[in-house]
Amino acid sequence: MPHIDIKCFPRGLDDEQKAALAEDIAEVIIRHLNSKDRSISVALNEVAESEWKSQVWDSEIAPQLESLIKKPGYAM
Repeated sequence: MPHIDIKCFPRGLDDEQKAALAEDIAEVIIRHLNSKDRSISVALNEVAESEWKSQVWDSEIAPQLESLIKKPGYAM
């Protein structure tokens, strides 16, 4: 039951663009994890740049930095 939680700076995507993003991500998950489409959920959470460090970096990225399978090319 993969759940993908995307956090990004605000992009202003409309519902059609969000649906296309979720569909593309689901295709990758299906291909790499052999999941079924009905088992995949995708969330898109836009976080203001001014809040990124406190809401994302400090609580999610930094504590798991060594175990991330793709590390960011920046540090805070």
